[in-house]
Amino acid sequence: MSITPTTNSLRVLISGGGIGGNAVALQLLRAGIRATVVERAAAPRPGGQAVDLRGPSREVAERMGLMPGIQARQLDERGMLYLDDAGREELRLPAELFDGKGGVAEIEITRGDLNQVLLDALAAAGGVDYRYGEWVTEIDQDTEGVEVIFASGAVERFDIVIGADGLHSATRRLVFGPDEAFATYLGGYMSFFTMPTPKGTEPHWFSMHSLVGATGIGLRPDADPSTCKAIVMLRGDADPTLRRDVAAQQRLISERLAGGGWHSAAITAAMTEAEDFYFDELARIDMPSWIRGRVALLGDAGYCGSPLTGQGTAMALVGAYVLAGEIASRADDPERALVRYEEVLRPFVAKAQELPPGGLRAMTPKTRLGIRAGRAVSRLMTAKVMKPLMMRMLTATESYELPAYPTQPDAVRP
Repeated sequence: MSITPTTNSLRVLISGGGIGGNAVALQLLRAGIRATVVERAAAPRPGGQAVDLRGPSREVAERMGLMPGIQARQLDERGMLYLDDAGREELRLPAELFDGKGGVAEIEITRGDLNQVLLDALAAAGGVDYRYGEWVTEIDQDTEGVEVIFASGAVERFDIVIGADGLHSATRRLVFGPDEAFATYLGGYMSFFTMPTPKGTEPHWFSMHSLVGATGIGLRPDADPSTCKAIVMLRGDADPTLRRDVAAQQRLISERLAGGGWHSAAITAAMTEAEDFYFDELARIDMPSWIRGRVALLGDAGYCGSPLTGQGTAMALVGAYVLAGEIASRADDPERALVRYEEVLRPFVAKAQELPPGGLRAMTPKTRLGIRAGRAVSRLMTAKVMKPLMMRMLTATESYELPAYPTQPDAVRP
């Protein structure tokens, strides 16, 4: 990795200290561009579900020099298991079945650990102006820059503002319009949290179980074998009252998992004690443009595909790499840099946002007959004759040609 810093007076604000926000901050810092990151949380958020690196996102991690840190923290996850009510195996899908490109990839790491790898790299590169417990409340831009008012009352001016603040992005709402203008509800909710590993859970395997009533649960291994990540999928109508009401969210999960067999009871009991309990709707964000003047959206804020796509981390990392590269390449013309970011990244996002066949409905059958039919289809997909079709579906984003930038010796400016 060869970085040639530039000297310029650009000031960039990044709203959101997640994977996308920290990745773009790191590349800007290496290019000699001043960045400020504001993160509403009081500290880095640990835990989170496992995310994978494959194709273009793995190449980005390699170009950014992140792989040693990732490999030191990656999970030993060997495939997927589907289990019945009594915990008996119904179907086993080893990771190598689809050459490490299926539901479990060759490189899996928890979201919190990947974010820590980025934070460590930022510290090693000299650090940025990082402000926890702070967020943006007002944005007002003109042809020369962007004035930002923060929750603390501070008022500052920046050349570029990047909204990397997730599905419910405040940056998007302040600059582009209300959530409902861009968000499409995908039919349900997902929850993730850390819990003690139940007795009898097979180590190193992502175990899944379907409940009657359009509900699915799963356990994914942690680096620490004494804990695992619980996953709950609930299909149903949208309920706006669930937003930010943790008690209501947990009541819904308890009701849907009651009498569900396998480790349903253990998952229900553990969620109220989890320090990293997460619950949100499954939604897709589609926008005619991620750019307005000197404000750009990154990752879920601009093009969330939902966890159903399995591409959220890929879009955040690849998007951050392209965005930082374009800003560094055109430090004298910030607005053109942001336009180029969208032009270059759109083809990748168009493929990465595609939902798997059947979406959430296929993942959460409502009846026992539907569950059995789903297993039969899964078995069919493992047949040798079906592998070419499956590989085309699983590698749809890998044809994307990741651009090179002046921070790399082989770069060619588009």
